Amino acid sequence: MAHILLLTLGSRGDVQPFVALGAALAARGHSVTLSTGKGFESLIEAHGLTAAPLSFDPQAAMAQPEIKAAMESPRGWLKAFRASQDVMQRQLDETWSIAQAVRPRVIVYHPKAILAPYAARAFGAVALPAFLQPTYVATGGFPNPLLPMPDLGPLGNRLSGRAVIAAMRLAYRLLLRRWFARHPEETARPGLDVLAGYDPQGKPVPRLHAHSRHIVPKPPDWGPEEHVTGYWFPSEESAWEPPAELLRFLEAGLPPVYIGFGSMPQRQGDNAVSAILAALARTKTRAILAKGWGALAEAAASEQSLVVDSVPHDWLFPRCRAVVHHGGTGTTHAGLRWGRPTLICPLFGDQPFWGRQVARLGAGPVPLPLKRLTEDRFAAALRELHSAQVRHKAQVLGERIAEERGAAAAADLIAPLCREPAAGRD
Repeated sequence: MAHILLLTLGSRGDVQPFVALGAALAARGHSVTLSTGKGFESLIEAHGLTAAPLSFDPQAAMAQPEIKAAMESPRGWLKAFRASQDVMQRQLDETWSIAQAVRPRVIVYHPKAILAPYAARAFGAVALPAFLQPTYVATGGFPNPLLPMPDLGPLGNRLSGRAVIAAMRLAYRLLLRRWFARHPEETARPGLDVLAGYDPQGKPVPRLHAHSRHIVPKPPDWGPEEHVTGYWFPSEESAWEPPAELLRFLEAGLPPVYIGFGSMPQRQGDNAVSAILAALARTKTRAILAKGWGALAEAAASEQSLVVDSVPHDWLFPRCRAVVHHGGTGTTHAGLRWGRPTLICPLFGDQPFWGRQVARLGAGPVPLPLKRLTEDRFAAALRELHSAQVRHKAQVLGERIAEERGAAAAADLIAPLCREPAAGRD
C-alpha cells in the first residue's frame, strides 16, 4: 500500500474528477488523501478518501465582486490576481504542511497546486501533473483552449499555446518568489517546472490528460509522456435521494432539458433568466433550472420549469432530454457521457473551446455566449437540440465516451510508481 496525495483547487468541476481518481486508487489498496478548498469534505469522504481541506472557500470567493469582474475580462483577471496574493500565499503554506504530514509516495496534482513538485522533491516522492483541459501542452492541432479564437493553422496554433503556457509560468514564478523568501531551503535548490512534474530518479513523468479522446483526440505532435486517459467519472451512479418535488416534476411530462451554469457568476443574470424562461414558454419545453453559484440564483419556477439548488449530474442527466450549460469540462463530459444533446453558453476561459468541439461533432448547436443570450436565439437553439440528427450524434458519442474508463486508466499509469520506494531526503 502506498500513500497518495491528490491536490486540486476550484469548483466541483475541479474536484470531482480527482475524487473519482482517488476512488480508483483506493480500490487498488492505496491510502488516498485529497486536499482542496472547503466545502467538499462529505463528497471526498463518501468515496473512502481522507479529506485535507484548505481554509480557502471557493464558493465564497466566487461571490466577491472582483472575482465576478475577473470572469469578464483579462484586466479583471489581473486585478483579482494581484488582490488575492495573501490568500494564495496562505494556500501554499497549507499545502506544504499537508504534504509534509501525509508524506506520500506519489502526488497527483492540478497545475493550480504549484508547490506539488517541490513538495515531492523535499521527501523523494513522484509528482504527476493532471490536466482537465488540453491547455497545458502546445500543439499545432488547435489554438490554446483559453484563447477565444478560430483555428490559426499549425504554426499559429502552436504559438498560441506557447504564449499561454509562458504566461502561466510567469504567474507561477511570481507566486513562488514570495513563498521561497520564507523557505530558503528550497530557494537554494534549482527551480522546477510546475507543468513537468517531478521524479526523484530523474525518470520521465507521465502527464495525465483527463479528457475524452473522442472529443479532443491526442494531437500527433504530443510526446509519449502525454496520456489522454478519458474523463475521470465516478465508477458508480450516485446513491443520492431526490426530493419528492423533483420526482413529481420528472413524472409529470416529457423528459426536461437541464439548464445550469455551475459556478459561473453573471452580473446580467436577470436578463439571461428572463430570456430563458420566455424561450421555454415559446417552445413549450420543460426544463430543470439549477441555481449553481450565481448565474441562475434569481431564477423562479414557472409552469414549464422547476428550480433546484443542486442535483448530481450522474443522477439527473440520464433523466433529461438535453443539457444546456456554461461549458466547463466536467459538465461537458457529463452530458455527452449520457448521450445528451448539448448547448454550451460560454462566458470565458476554455468554455468556448468545448462549445466549438460539441458543434464540430454535431452533438449540439454552435455555442451561444451567455452575454448574447436572447429569447429568439435560445428558442432556435432549443429547437436544434431536439432534432433527430443531433440526438443521434450525441447518442453515438456518449456510447464511445462511456467505454473509456478514464479514472481506471489513470490509476493503471500511477500504479507502477507506487511500488517504487521513496528516495528523497528526510
